[in-house]
Amino acid sequence: MAYVKPEEIIESMLQAGAKKASLPVKQLLIRGFLAGAFLGYATTLAIQAATQTGWGMVGAMVFPVGFVMIILLGLELATGNFALIPIAVKDNRAPLGHLLKNWTWVLAGNLIGSVTYAYLYCIVATKMGTADPATIPALQRTIAIAETKTLEYAKLGFDGTITAFTSAMLCNWMVTIGAVMSFTSSTTGGKIAAMWLPIMTFFGLGYEHAIVNMFVIPAGILLGAEITLADWWLWNGLPVIGGNLLGGMLFTGFLLYWSYRKM
Repeated sequence: MAYVKPEEIIESMLQAGAKKASLPVKQLLIRGFLAGAFLGYATTLAIQAATQTGWGMVGAMVFPVGFVMIILLGLELATGNFALIPIAVKDNRAPLGHLLKNWTWVLAGNLIGSVTYAYLYCIVATKMGTADPATIPALQRTIAIAETKTLEYAKLGFDGTITAFTSAMLCNWMVTIGAVMSFTSSTTGGKIAAMWLPIMTFFGLGYEHAIVNMFVIPAGILLGAEITLADWWLWNGLPVIGGNLLGGMLFTGFLLYWSYRKM
């Protein structure tokens, strides 16, 4: 049967976590770069779809295409690894040092890929700067999203930081469930359908995802948003990475591990 039982899914998670932890730095950077760029593609597609239809949920429905490409190609997404590698360390299948190496270099690769796509996207979208972003609805929406994800949190101060952190926890609960759902089927079609649902859920609810933001905030800055690098990392980047880490590691990785791991 195409369906895979939960006990077998946990074993697949452990094997995947151990394999990811053992990858050399070069592979982590290359695969992380591609994953960041593909999420940038998916985000621009979602923004374009939402802008053209006037219905934000259409964007959420198409966004998972990027995540599907990442998982099926075996690329490296830091937010997914936040769930898989810690349980591999707990199960003595990977050393702690490899976890830290993976997270560091994959985040770096994700960042480079996301910012590179943002730069190339802005070249095309503004026709090398000859078109005013204020006259293009999808670019206006990108700027507004970037400012909301930074300046709106800044207005709230510490409360904004806690809000961003909590939103990131809820986001990566679903993102990592999406990664796990890829193990629930032995067919490509089944994997895609299973992954699509939780990824659509987090994006539709507007929760904070660090790698998506590594595209949308730099893109907003390039398009003219009144955001500084300090605004990005203080009010979004750091708290969102922290929330993504805790949400994925605890709510998905360890809760499923404790539920189904054969002792």
